[in-house]
Amino acid sequence: MDRYEQVTELARRRGYMWPAFELYGGAAGFYDYGPLGARLKRRIEDTWRSFFVVREGFSEIDCPTIGVEEIFKASGHLSGFSDPLTECKECKEIYRADHLIKHIIEVPDALSDQEIYRVIQDNDVGCPECGGRLSEVYEFNLMFRTAIGPGNKYPGYLRPETAQGMFINFQRLLRYHRDALPFGAVQIGRSYRNEISPRQGVIRLREFTQAEAEVFIDPRDKTHPRFCEVEELILTLYSRQGQEMGQTERMTIGEAVDKGIIAHQMLAYYVARTYQFLRAAGVAEDRLRFRQHKADEMAHYAADCWDAEVLLDRLGWIEVVGVADRTDYDLRSHMAQSQANLKVFVNYKQPERRRVVRIKPDMKALGPRFKGQAKAVAQALQAMDPADLKESGESVTVHVDGQKLFIEANLIAVEEVEEEVRGEEIVPHVIEPSFGIDRIIYSVLEHAYREEMVDEESRIVLGLLPGIAPVDVAVLPLMDREELTGPACQIVDEFRRMGMIVDYDTSGSIGRRYRRNDEVGTPFCVTVDYETLEEGTVTIRDRDSMKQIRVGVQALGETISALIGKRMTLDEASAALSQGS
Repeated sequence: MDRYEQVTELARRRGYMWPAFELYGGAAGFYDYGPLGARLKRRIEDTWRSFFVVREGFSEIDCPTIGVEEIFKASGHLSGFSDPLTECKECKEIYRADHLIKHIIEVPDALSDQEIYRVIQDNDVGCPECGGRLSEVYEFNLMFRTAIGPGNKYPGYLRPETAQGMFINFQRLLRYHRDALPFGAVQIGRSYRNEISPRQGVIRLREFTQAEAEVFIDPRDKTHPRFCEVEELILTLYSRQGQEMGQTERMTIGEAVDKGIIAHQMLAYYVARTYQFLRAAGVAEDRLRFRQHKADEMAHYAADCWDAEVLLDRLGWIEVVGVADRTDYDLRSHMAQSQANLKVFVNYKQPERRRVVRIKPDMKALGPRFKGQAKAVAQALQAMDPADLKESGESVTVHVDGQKLFIEANLIAVEEVEEEVRGEEIVPHVIEPSFGIDRIIYSVLEHAYREEMVDEESRIVLGLLPGIAPVDVAVLPLMDREELTGPACQIVDEFRRMGMIVDYDTSGSIGRRYRRNDEVGTPFCVTVDYETLEEGTVTIRDRDSMKQIRVGVQALGETISALIGKRMTLDEASAALSQGS
Protein backbone atom coordinates (compact mmCIF):
# COMPACT_ATOMS: atom_id res chain seq x y z
CA MET A 1 0.00 0.00 0.00
CA ASP A 2 1.56 3.33 -1.06
CA ARG A 3 1.19 6.65 0.77
CA TYR A 4 -1.79 7.77 -1.35
CA GLU A 5 -3.73 4.61 -0.45
CA GLN A 6 -2.73 4.89 3.22
CA VAL A 7 -3.94 8.48 3.49
CA THR A 8 -7.11 7.80 1.50
CA GLU A 9 -7.93 4.74 3.64
CA LEU A 10 -7.36 6.69 6.86
CA ALA A 11 -9.46 9.60 5.56
CA ARG A 12 -12.39 7.29 4.80
CA ARG A 13 -12.14 5.30 8.03
CA ARG A 14 -11.74 8.27 10.37
CA GLY A 15 -14.30 10.61 8.81
CA TYR A 16 -12.18 13.07 6.86
CA MET A 17 -13.57 12.42 3.37
CA TRP A 18 -15.16 9.72 1.28
CA PRO A 19 -16.53 9.35 -2.26
CA ALA A 20 -19.97 10.96 -2.71
CA PHE A 21 -23.19 9.10 -3.55
CA GLU A 22 -21.81 5.72 -2.37
CA LEU A 23 -25.34 4.54 -1.54
CA TYR A 24 -26.14 4.67 -5.26
CA GLY A 25 -22.82 3.46 -6.65
CA GLY A 26 -20.97 6.79 -6.61
CA ALA A 27 -19.85 9.13 -9.40
CA ALA A 28 -16.23 10.02 -10.20
CA GLY A 29 -15.12 13.54 -9.37
CA PHE A 30 -17.31 14.15 -6.31
CA TYR A 31 -16.29 13.80 -2.64
CA ASP A 32 -18.02 14.38 0.69
CA TYR A 33 -16.19 15.82 3.69
CA GLY A 34 -16.98 13.92 6.87
CA PRO A 35 -17.07 15.43 10.40
CA LEU A 36 -13.29 15.77 10.72
CA GLY A 37 -12.79 16.77 7.09
CA ALA A 38 -15.42 19.52 7.23
CA ARG A 39 -13.72 20.99 10.31
CA LEU A 40 -10.27 20.77 8.72
CA LYS A 41 -11.60 22.46 5.59
CA ARG A 42 -13.13 25.34 7.56
CA ARG A 43 -9.94 25.84 9.54
CA ILE A 44 -7.80 25.98 6.41
CA GLU A 45 -10.28 28.41 4.84
CA ASP A 46 -10.24 30.57 7.98
CA THR A 47 -6.42 30.53 7.95
CA TRP A 48 -6.61 31.76 4.35
CA ARG A 49 -9.00 34.52 5.42
CA SER A 50 -6.60 35.54 8.20
CA PHE A 51 -3.94 36.14 5.55
CA PHE A 52 -5.95 37.81 2.81
CA VAL A 53 -9.02 39.34 4.48
CA VAL A 54 -7.66 40.27 7.90
CA ARG A 55 -3.98 41.04 7.25
CA GLU A 56 -4.26 42.34 3.68
CA GLY A 57 -7.59 44.06 4.27
CA PHE A 58 -9.27 42.61 1.17
CA SER A 59 -13.06 42.61 0.88
CA GLU A 60 -14.84 39.24 0.83
CA ILE A 61 -17.91 38.84 -1.38
CA ASP A 62 -20.17 35.87 -2.10
CA CYS A 63 -21.65 35.50 -5.59
CA PRO A 64 -24.03 33.01 -7.24
CA THR A 65 -22.50 29.78 -8.52
CA ILE A 66 -24.65 30.00 -11.69
CA GLY A 67 -23.76 32.69 -14.20
CA VAL A 68 -25.49 34.05 -17.28
CA GLU A 69 -24.03 33.22 -20.68
CA GLU A 70 -22.67 36.73 -21.36
CA ILE A 71 -20.22 36.43 -18.45
CA PHE A 72 -18.54 33.42 -19.99
CA LYS A 73 -18.51 34.92 -23.48
CA ALA A 74 -16.51 37.82 -22.06
CA SER A 75 -14.20 35.63 -19.97
CA GLY A 76 -13.41 33.32 -22.89
CA HIS A 77 -14.74 30.20 -21.18
CA LEU A 78 -17.36 29.53 -23.85
CA SER A 79 -14.82 29.54 -26.66
CA GLY A 80 -11.64 28.36 -25.01
CA PHE A 81 -12.26 26.51 -21.74
CA SER A 82 -11.66 22.95 -22.85
CA ASP A 83 -9.36 19.98 -22.41
CA PRO A 84 -7.98 17.55 -25.02
CA LEU A 85 -9.95 14.31 -25.12
CA THR A 86 -9.20 10.92 -26.66
CA GLU A 87 -11.23 7.71 -26.73
CA CYS A 88 -10.18 4.08 -26.83
CA LYS A 89 -11.37 2.54 -30.09
CA GLU A 90 -11.69 -0.88 -28.45
CA CYS A 91 -13.30 -0.47 -24.98
CA LYS A 92 -14.63 3.10 -25.60
CA GLU A 93 -13.07 4.42 -22.36
CA ILE A 94 -12.48 8.20 -22.48
CA TYR A 95 -9.29 9.92 -21.28
CA ARG A 96 -7.80 13.36 -20.99
CA ALA A 97 -5.17 13.08 -23.70
CA ASP A 98 -2.41 15.26 -22.22
CA HIS A 99 -2.43 13.21 -19.00
CA LEU A 100 -1.50 10.09 -20.98
CA ILE A 101 1.84 11.60 -22.07
CA LYS A 102 2.99 13.27 -18.83
CA HIS A 103 5.68 10.60 -18.46
CA ILE A 104 7.00 11.64 -21.90
CA ILE A 105 6.47 15.43 -21.95
CA GLU A 106 7.00 17.32 -18.67
CA VAL A 107 4.47 20.08 -19.47
CA PRO A 108 2.09 18.74 -22.14
CA ASP A 109 -0.45 21.57 -21.56
CA ALA A 110 1.37 23.74 -24.10
CA LEU A 111 0.93 21.24 -26.97
CA SER A 112 -1.83 21.46 -29.57
CA ASP A 113 -4.27 18.59 -30.08
CA GLN A 114 -2.37 17.48 -33.16
CA GLU A 115 0.96 17.55 -31.31
CA ILE A 116 -0.47 15.49 -28.42
CA TYR A 117 -1.80 12.89 -30.85
CA ARG A 118 1.57 12.75 -32.61
CA VAL A 119 3.31 12.05 -29.27
CA ILE A 120 0.75 9.31 -28.56
CA GLN A 121 1.42 7.71 -31.94
CA ASP A 122 5.21 8.11 -31.88
CA ASN A 123 5.44 6.52 -28.43
CA ASP A 124 2.83 3.78 -28.95
CA VAL A 125 0.69 5.06 -26.08
CA GLY A 126 -2.36 2.82 -25.76
CA CYS A 127 -5.48 2.68 -23.64
CA PRO A 128 -4.47 2.31 -19.96
CA GLU A 129 -7.47 0.04 -19.45
CA CYS A 130 -7.20 -2.47 -22.29
CA GLY A 131 -4.16 -1.41 -24.36
CA GLY A 132 -6.34 -0.58 -27.38
CA ARG A 133 -5.69 2.14 -29.97
CA LEU A 134 -6.65 5.71 -29.13
CA SER A 135 -8.68 8.07 -31.30
CA GLU A 136 -7.53 11.44 -32.59
CA VAL A 137 -7.50 14.18 -29.97
CA TYR A 138 -10.29 16.78 -29.87
CA GLU A 139 -11.45 19.50 -27.48
CA PHE A 140 -14.16 19.04 -24.84
CA ASN A 141 -15.68 22.11 -23.13
CA LEU A 142 -15.57 21.66 -19.36
CA MET A 143 -18.49 23.86 -18.28
CA PHE A 144 -21.74 22.46 -16.93
CA ARG A 145 -24.59 24.04 -18.93
CA THR A 146 -28.02 24.69 -17.42
CA ALA A 147 -31.14 26.74 -18.13
CA ILE A 148 -32.34 29.67 -16.03
CA GLY A 149 -36.12 29.54 -15.78
CA PRO A 150 -38.51 27.37 -17.80
CA GLY A 151 -38.29 26.72 -21.51
CA ASN A 152 -34.47 26.59 -21.92
CA LYS A 153 -34.62 30.12 -23.35
CA TYR A 154 -32.12 31.69 -20.96
CA PRO A 155 -28.89 29.64 -20.87
CA GLY A 156 -26.65 29.67 -17.84
CA TYR A 157 -23.55 27.84 -16.65
CA LEU A 158 -22.20 26.59 -13.36
CA ARG A 159 -19.19 28.80 -12.77
CA PRO A 160 -15.82 27.18 -13.58
CA GLU A 161 -14.03 29.63 -11.25
CA THR A 162 -14.96 32.18 -8.58
CA ALA A 163 -12.94 35.01 -10.17
CA GLN A 164 -15.61 36.33 -12.53
CA GLY A 165 -17.77 37.44 -9.59
CA MET A 166 -15.10 39.98 -8.63
CA PHE A 167 -14.71 41.26 -12.19
CA ILE A 168 -18.40 41.80 -12.93
CA ASN A 169 -18.83 43.57 -9.56
CA PHE A 170 -15.80 45.79 -10.19
CA GLN A 171 -17.76 49.07 -10.35
CA ARG A 172 -19.46 48.45 -7.00
CA LEU A 173 -16.23 47.28 -5.40
CA LEU A 174 -14.46 50.39 -6.67
CA ARG A 175 -17.11 52.64 -5.11
CA TYR A 176 -16.89 50.62 -1.87
CA HIS A 177 -13.15 51.34 -1.82
CA ARG A 178 -13.79 55.06 -2.42
CA ASP A 179 -12.61 54.99 -6.04
CA ALA A 180 -9.00 54.40 -5.01
CA LEU A 181 -6.41 51.85 -6.15
CA PRO A 182 -5.03 49.43 -5.15
CA PHE A 183 -7.69 47.26 -3.53
CA GLY A 184 -8.42 43.55 -3.34
CA ALA A 185 -11.55 41.42 -3.42
CA VAL A 186 -11.73 37.76 -2.43
CA GLN A 187 -14.19 34.92 -2.64
CA ILE A 188 -14.23 31.37 -1.28
CA GLY A 189 -16.76 29.07 -2.86
CA ARG A 190 -17.66 26.17 -5.09
CA SER A 191 -16.65 25.91 -8.73
CA TYR A 192 -17.57 23.27 -11.29
CA ARG A 193 -15.69 21.64 -14.15
CA ASN A 194 -16.95 18.64 -16.08
CA GLU A 195 -13.58 16.88 -15.97
CA ILE A 196 -13.02 14.19 -18.61
CA SER A 197 -11.53 11.51 -16.38
CA PRO A 198 -11.23 12.46 -12.69
CA ARG A 199 -9.26 9.49 -11.33
CA GLN A 200 -7.11 11.12 -8.65
CA GLY A 201 -9.39 11.43 -5.61
CA VAL A 202 -9.77 15.04 -4.46
CA ILE A 203 -6.89 16.19 -6.69
CA ARG A 204 -9.21 16.38 -9.70
CA LEU A 205 -12.85 17.03 -8.90
CA ARG A 206 -15.93 18.06 -10.84
CA GLU A 207 -17.15 20.15 -7.90
CA PHE A 208 -14.46 21.79 -5.80
CA THR A 209 -13.70 24.75 -3.57
CA GLN A 210 -11.58 27.70 -4.66
CA ALA A 211 -10.25 30.65 -2.70
CA GLU A 212 -9.33 33.47 -5.04
CA ALA A 213 -8.14 37.04 -4.61
CA GLU A 214 -8.26 39.68 -7.31
CA VAL A 215 -5.94 42.58 -6.52
CA PHE A 216 -6.69 45.62 -8.69
CA ILE A 217 -3.61 47.80 -9.12
CA ASP A 218 -2.36 50.83 -11.05
CA PRO A 219 -0.44 49.38 -14.04
CA ARG A 220 2.08 52.24 -13.91
CA ASP A 221 3.36 51.22 -10.46
CA LYS A 222 3.86 47.53 -9.63
CA THR A 223 5.89 48.04 -6.47
CA HIS A 224 4.35 46.97 -3.16
CA PRO A 225 4.47 49.27 -0.10
CA ARG A 226 5.04 46.31 2.27
CA PHE A 227 7.51 44.40 0.14
CA CYS A 228 10.16 44.88 2.84
CA GLU A 229 8.17 42.47 5.05
CA VAL A 230 8.82 39.54 2.70
CA GLU A 231 11.95 40.37 0.70
CA GLU A 232 14.24 38.26 2.93
CA LEU A 233 11.99 35.20 2.71
CA ILE A 234 13.82 32.26 1.07
CA LEU A 235 11.82 30.15 -1.39
CA THR A 236 12.52 27.24 -3.73
CA LEU A 237 12.00 28.59 -7.26
CA TYR A 238 11.74 26.57 -10.46
CA SER A 239 12.14 29.33 -13.02
CA ARG A 240 11.92 29.02 -16.81
CA GLN A 241 15.70 28.91 -17.02
CA GLY A 242 15.83 26.39 -14.15
CA GLN A 243 13.36 24.13 -15.98
CA GLU A 244 15.62 24.10 -19.03
CA MET A 245 18.47 22.87 -16.81
CA GLY A 246 16.22 20.66 -14.69
CA GLN A 247 17.13 22.30 -11.37
CA THR A 248 15.54 24.54 -8.74
CA GLU A 249 17.16 27.47 -6.93
CA ARG A 250 16.88 28.68 -3.35
CA MET A 251 16.85 32.45 -3.12
CA THR A 252 15.17 35.35 -1.35
CA ILE A 253 12.11 37.01 -2.82
CA GLY A 254 14.12 40.24 -3.06
CA GLU A 255 16.83 38.53 -5.14
CA ALA A 256 14.23 37.01 -7.44
CA VAL A 257 12.84 40.48 -8.23
CA ASP A 258 16.27 42.12 -8.53
CA LYS A 259 17.40 39.46 -11.01
CA GLY A 260 14.20 39.75 -13.03
CA ILE A 261 13.20 36.14 -12.31
CA ILE A 262 9.86 37.29 -10.86
CA ALA A 263 8.47 40.14 -12.95
CA HIS A 264 7.91 42.73 -10.22
CA GLN A 265 7.37 43.37 -6.51
CA MET A 266 3.57 43.16 -6.58
CA LEU A 267 3.58 39.63 -8.00
CA ALA A 268 6.50 38.53 -5.80
CA TYR A 269 4.72 39.83 -2.68
CA TYR A 270 1.75 37.53 -3.26
CA VAL A 271 4.00 34.59 -4.10
CA ALA A 272 5.58 35.15 -0.68
CA ARG A 273 2.22 35.40 1.11
CA THR A 274 1.10 32.23 -0.67
CA TYR A 275 4.18 30.44 0.68
CA GLN A 276 3.46 31.67 4.21
CA PHE A 277 -0.16 30.53 4.03
CA LEU A 278 0.74 27.06 2.75
CA ARG A 279 3.29 26.61 5.52
CA ALA A 280 0.77 27.82 8.11
CA ALA A 281 -1.72 25.25 6.78
CA GLY A 282 0.82 22.44 7.17
CA VAL A 283 2.42 21.94 3.73
CA ALA A 284 5.96 20.60 4.22
CA GLU A 285 8.81 23.02 3.43
CA ASP A 286 10.90 20.38 1.63
CA ARG A 287 7.96 19.37 -0.59
CA LEU A 288 6.97 22.84 -1.78
CA ARG A 289 8.27 24.83 -4.73
CA PHE A 290 7.15 27.65 -7.04
CA ARG A 291 7.28 26.88 -10.76
CA GLN A 292 7.20 29.65 -13.34
CA HIS A 293 5.04 29.14 -16.40
CA LYS A 294 7.07 28.70 -19.55
CA ALA A 295 6.53 31.15 -22.39
CA ASP A 296 4.61 28.62 -24.47
CA GLU A 297 2.21 27.62 -21.66
CA MET A 298 1.46 31.06 -20.23
CA ALA A 299 -1.79 32.78 -21.22
CA HIS A 300 -1.24 35.38 -23.94
CA TYR A 301 -2.52 38.18 -21.68
CA ALA A 302 -0.38 37.32 -18.62
CA ALA A 303 2.80 39.21 -17.77
CA ASP A 304 4.11 36.45 -15.46
CA CYS A 305 2.66 33.44 -13.63
CA TRP A 306 3.94 31.14 -10.88
CA ASP A 307 2.38 27.92 -9.59
CA ALA A 308 2.85 26.71 -6.04
CA GLU A 309 3.48 22.99 -6.46
CA VAL A 310 3.59 20.31 -3.76
CA LEU A 311 5.26 16.94 -4.00
CA LEU A 312 2.96 13.96 -3.44
CA ASP A 313 4.10 10.39 -3.06
CA ARG A 314 2.15 8.86 -5.97
CA LEU A 315 1.30 11.87 -8.13
CA GLY A 316 4.59 13.78 -8.12
CA TRP A 317 4.54 17.58 -8.30
CA ILE A 318 1.02 18.99 -8.57
CA GLU A 319 -0.22 22.57 -8.71
CA VAL A 320 -2.22 23.79 -5.70
CA VAL A 321 -2.03 27.58 -6.25
CA GLY A 322 -1.55 29.83 -9.25
CA VAL A 323 -0.29 33.41 -8.79
CA ALA A 324 -0.56 35.47 -11.98
CA ASP A 325 -0.29 39.01 -13.29
CA ARG A 326 -3.34 38.93 -15.59
CA THR A 327 -2.74 42.54 -16.78
CA ASP A 328 -5.99 44.28 -17.84
CA TYR A 329 -7.39 41.37 -19.86
CA ASP A 330 -10.40 40.56 -17.68
CA LEU A 331 -11.71 44.10 -17.23
CA ARG A 332 -11.20 44.96 -20.90
CA SER A 333 -13.03 41.78 -21.93
CA HIS A 334 -16.02 42.64 -19.75
CA MET A 335 -15.98 46.24 -20.99
CA ALA A 336 -16.16 45.01 -24.57
CA GLN A 337 -18.99 42.56 -23.83
CA SER A 338 -21.09 44.77 -21.53
CA GLN A 339 -20.26 48.25 -22.94
CA ALA A 340 -19.77 49.40 -19.32
CA ASN A 341 -16.96 51.73 -18.30
CA LEU A 342 -14.63 49.81 -15.99
CA LYS A 343 -11.89 52.43 -15.99
CA VAL A 344 -10.60 54.25 -12.94
CA PHE A 345 -9.67 57.93 -12.77
CA VAL A 346 -6.31 58.32 -11.04
CA ASN A 347 -4.99 61.70 -9.95
CA TYR A 348 -1.47 62.87 -10.72
CA LYS A 349 0.66 63.96 -7.78
CA GLN A 350 0.95 67.35 -9.48
CA PRO A 351 -1.42 68.69 -12.19
CA GLU A 352 0.18 68.97 -15.63
CA ARG A 353 -0.30 71.60 -18.38
CA ARG A 354 -0.82 69.96 -21.76
CA ARG A 355 -1.91 70.88 -25.25
CA VAL A 356 -4.71 68.49 -26.12
CA VAL A 357 -6.96 67.98 -29.11
CA ARG A 358 -10.66 68.30 -28.31
CA ILE A 359 -13.85 67.73 -30.28
CA LYS A 360 -16.20 70.74 -30.11
CA PRO A 361 -19.78 70.08 -31.29
CA ASP A 362 -21.85 72.99 -32.61
CA MET A 363 -24.48 73.12 -29.87
CA LYS A 364 -26.41 75.94 -31.61
CA ALA A 365 -27.15 73.52 -34.42
CA LEU A 366 -27.44 70.32 -32.37
CA GLY A 367 -29.86 71.82 -29.79
CA PRO A 368 -32.82 72.56 -32.09
CA ARG A 369 -32.23 69.40 -34.11
CA PHE A 370 -31.97 66.82 -31.31
CA LYS A 371 -33.74 68.71 -28.49
CA GLY A 372 -33.62 66.54 -25.31
CA GLN A 373 -30.97 64.26 -26.79
CA ALA A 374 -28.62 67.11 -27.71
CA LYS A 375 -26.49 66.83 -24.55
CA ALA A 376 -26.11 63.04 -24.95
CA VAL A 377 -25.18 63.51 -28.64
CA ALA A 378 -22.54 66.06 -27.69
CA GLN A 379 -21.08 63.76 -25.02
CA ALA A 380 -20.95 60.87 -27.49
CA LEU A 381 -19.08 63.05 -29.97
CA GLN A 382 -16.63 64.33 -27.34
CA ALA A 383 -15.89 60.72 -26.28
CA MET A 384 -14.65 59.91 -29.80
CA ASP A 385 -11.00 59.85 -30.79
CA PRO A 386 -10.25 62.97 -32.90
CA ALA A 387 -8.16 60.77 -35.21
CA ASP A 388 -11.22 58.64 -35.98
CA LEU A 389 -13.22 61.78 -36.64
CA LYS A 390 -10.85 62.88 -39.43
CA GLU A 391 -11.33 59.52 -41.19
CA SER A 392 -15.12 59.50 -40.89
CA GLY A 393 -15.87 61.43 -44.11
CA GLU A 394 -18.95 63.64 -44.55
CA SER A 395 -20.84 62.36 -41.49
CA VAL A 396 -20.19 60.82 -38.09
CA THR A 397 -22.21 57.96 -36.56
CA VAL A 398 -23.01 57.95 -32.82
CA HIS A 399 -25.25 55.69 -30.71
CA VAL A 400 -27.57 57.41 -28.21
CA ASP A 401 -30.33 55.66 -26.27
CA GLY A 402 -30.12 52.66 -28.58
CA GLN A 403 -30.49 54.80 -31.70
CA LYS A 404 -27.96 55.24 -34.51
CA LEU A 405 -27.64 58.95 -35.32
CA PHE A 406 -25.74 60.61 -38.18
CA ILE A 407 -24.08 63.97 -37.55
CA GLU A 408 -22.75 66.09 -40.44
CA ALA A 409 -19.03 66.71 -40.23
CA ASN A 410 -19.53 70.46 -40.61
CA LEU A 411 -21.33 70.52 -37.23
CA ILE A 412 -18.18 69.33 -35.48
CA ALA A 413 -14.95 71.25 -34.94
CA VAL A 414 -11.59 69.90 -33.81
CA GLU A 415 -9.43 72.32 -31.87
CA GLU A 416 -6.17 72.20 -29.93
CA VAL A 417 -6.25 73.78 -26.49
CA GLU A 418 -3.96 74.02 -23.49
CA GLU A 419 -5.51 72.80 -20.26
CA GLU A 420 -4.60 71.63 -16.80
CA VAL A 421 -4.72 67.83 -16.55
CA ARG A 422 -5.22 66.51 -13.02
CA GLY A 423 -5.21 62.82 -13.86
CA GLU A 424 -6.24 60.18 -16.36
CA GLU A 425 -8.49 57.17 -16.76
CA ILE A 426 -6.78 53.79 -16.66
CA VAL A 427 -7.86 50.16 -16.81
CA PRO A 428 -6.44 48.47 -13.68
CA HIS A 429 -4.22 45.42 -13.92
CA VAL A 430 -5.05 42.37 -11.81
CA ILE A 431 -2.81 40.20 -9.65
CA GLU A 432 -4.59 36.91 -8.97
CA PRO A 433 -3.59 34.31 -6.39
CA SER A 434 -5.96 31.35 -6.97
CA PHE A 435 -6.02 28.50 -4.42
CA GLY A 436 -7.40 24.98 -4.86
CA ILE A 437 -8.63 24.27 -1.33
CA ASP A 438 -9.35 20.56 -1.84
CA ARG A 439 -5.87 19.91 -3.24
CA ILE A 440 -4.33 21.81 -0.36
CA ILE A 441 -6.33 19.73 2.15
CA TYR A 442 -5.15 16.46 0.64
CA SER A 443 -1.55 17.73 0.50
CA VAL A 444 -1.69 18.72 4.17
CA LEU A 445 -3.02 15.26 5.09
CA GLU A 446 -0.34 13.43 3.11
CA HIS A 447 2.48 15.64 4.39
CA ALA A 448 1.23 15.15 7.96
CA TYR A 449 0.95 11.36 7.69
CA ARG A 450 3.71 9.22 9.17
CA GLU A 451 4.09 5.71 10.48
CA GLU A 452 6.66 4.87 13.16
CA MET A 453 7.58 2.02 15.47
CA VAL A 454 7.07 2.48 19.22
CA ASP A 455 7.90 -0.44 21.54
CA GLU A 456 7.82 -2.78 18.54
CA GLU A 457 4.32 -1.59 17.63
CA SER A 458 3.36 0.50 14.63
CA ARG A 459 2.02 3.96 15.45
CA ILE A 460 0.23 6.03 12.78
CA VAL A 461 0.42 9.77 13.39
CA LEU A 462 -1.32 12.57 11.53
CA GLY A 463 0.91 15.47 12.50
CA LEU A 464 -1.55 18.29 11.76
CA LEU A 465 -0.57 21.66 13.20
CA PRO A 466 -2.37 22.85 16.36
CA GLY A 467 -5.08 25.27 15.28
CA ILE A 468 -5.39 23.47 11.93
CA ALA A 469 -6.20 20.01 13.34
CA PRO A 470 -9.99 19.48 13.43
CA VAL A 471 -9.89 18.52 17.13
CA ASP A 472 -7.99 20.78 19.52
CA VAL A 473 -7.84 18.48 22.52
CA ALA A 474 -9.19 15.11 23.66
CA VAL A 475 -10.32 14.59 27.24
CA LEU A 476 -9.86 10.99 28.39
CA PRO A 477 -10.92 9.66 31.79
CA LEU A 478 -8.47 6.92 32.78
CA MET A 479 -11.44 4.58 33.29
CA ASP A 480 -15.15 4.82 32.57
CA ARG A 481 -16.11 5.36 36.22
CA GLU A 482 -18.37 8.10 37.54
CA GLU A 483 -15.76 9.54 39.93
CA LEU A 484 -13.51 10.20 36.88
CA THR A 485 -16.09 10.94 34.17
CA GLY A 486 -17.68 13.70 36.29
CA PRO A 487 -14.52 15.88 36.52
CA ALA A 488 -13.68 15.02 32.91
CA CYS A 489 -17.04 16.33 31.67
CA GLN A 490 -16.50 19.56 33.65
CA ILE A 491 -13.17 20.01 31.84
CA VAL A 492 -14.88 19.36 28.48
CA ASP A 493 -17.49 22.04 29.26
CA GLU A 494 -14.78 24.53 30.22
CA PHE A 495 -12.82 23.91 27.01
CA ARG A 496 -15.96 24.38 24.94
CA ARG A 497 -16.76 27.65 26.71
CA MET A 498 -13.28 28.77 25.61
CA GLY A 499 -14.17 28.01 21.99
CA MET A 500 -12.18 24.81 21.56
CA ILE A 501 -13.21 21.72 19.61
CA VAL A 502 -13.05 18.83 22.11
CA ASP A 503 -13.32 15.07 21.76
CA TYR A 504 -14.46 13.11 24.80
CA ASP A 505 -13.63 9.38 24.71
CA THR A 506 -14.12 6.60 27.24
CA SER A 507 -14.04 3.64 24.83
CA GLY A 508 -11.21 1.12 25.26
CA SER A 509 -7.90 1.22 27.09
CA ILE A 510 -6.08 4.52 27.57
CA GLY A 511 -3.30 3.34 25.23
CA ARG A 512 -5.79 2.51 22.50
CA ARG A 513 -7.42 5.92 22.92
CA TYR A 514 -4.04 7.66 22.64
CA ARG A 515 -3.34 5.80 19.38
CA ARG A 516 -6.78 6.68 18.03
CA ASN A 517 -6.19 10.37 18.68
CA ASP A 518 -2.69 10.21 17.19
CA GLU A 519 -4.21 8.79 14.02
CA VAL A 520 -6.87 11.49 13.62
CA GLY A 521 -4.37 14.26 14.36
CA THR A 522 -5.47 15.48 17.80
CA PRO A 523 -2.40 17.40 19.05
CA PHE A 524 -3.05 17.08 22.82
CA CYS A 525 -4.78 14.62 25.13
CA VAL A 526 -5.82 15.45 28.70
CA THR A 527 -6.07 12.41 30.99
CA VAL A 528 -8.18 12.55 34.16
CA ASP A 529 -7.02 10.00 36.73
CA TYR A 530 -7.13 9.41 40.47
CA GLU A 531 -4.41 12.01 41.09
CA THR A 532 -6.91 14.50 39.68
CA LEU A 533 -9.22 13.70 42.59
CA GLU A 534 -6.42 13.76 45.18
CA GLU A 535 -4.17 16.62 43.97
CA GLY A 536 -6.27 18.55 41.41
CA THR A 537 -3.88 17.84 38.51
CA VAL A 538 -4.26 16.20 35.11
CA THR A 539 -1.85 14.83 32.51
CA ILE A 540 -1.32 16.61 29.18
CA ARG A 541 0.14 14.33 26.50
CA ASP A 542 1.75 15.70 23.32
CA ARG A 543 0.92 13.75 20.16
CA ASP A 544 4.25 14.20 18.35
CA SER A 545 6.76 13.63 21.15
CA MET A 546 4.46 11.53 23.39
CA LYS A 547 5.84 13.56 26.32
CA GLN A 548 3.56 14.18 29.28
CA ILE A 549 3.36 16.89 31.93
CA ARG A 550 1.07 17.29 34.92
CA VAL A 551 -0.84 20.54 35.19
CA GLY A 552 -3.21 21.90 37.78
CA VAL A 553 -6.84 21.90 36.66
CA GLN A 554 -7.03 25.66 37.32
CA ALA A 555 -4.20 26.31 34.81
CA LEU A 556 -5.37 23.74 32.27
CA GLY A 557 -7.38 26.00 29.95
CA GLU A 558 -4.66 28.65 29.79
CA THR A 559 -2.00 25.98 29.13
CA ILE A 560 -3.88 24.32 26.27
CA SER A 561 -4.66 27.73 24.76
CA ALA A 562 -0.95 28.60 24.82
CA LEU A 563 0.02 25.25 23.30
CA ILE A 564 -2.44 25.78 20.44
CA GLY A 565 -2.33 29.54 19.88
CA LYS A 566 1.37 30.15 20.47
CA ARG A 567 2.44 26.76 19.09
CA MET A 568 4.40 26.11 22.32
CA THR A 569 6.04 22.79 23.08
CA LEU A 570 5.24 20.88 26.25
CA ASP A 571 8.68 21.78 27.64
CA GLU A 572 8.02 25.49 27.04
CA ALA A 573 4.58 25.22 28.63
CA SER A 574 6.05 23.39 31.63
CA ALA A 575 8.74 26.06 32.05
CA ALA A 576 6.15 28.83 31.83
CA LEU A 577 4.04 27.12 34.48
CA SER A 578 7.07 26.76 36.77
CA GLN A 579 7.89 30.46 36.43
CA GLY A 580 4.26 31.33 37.07
CA SER A 581 4.20 29.32 40.27
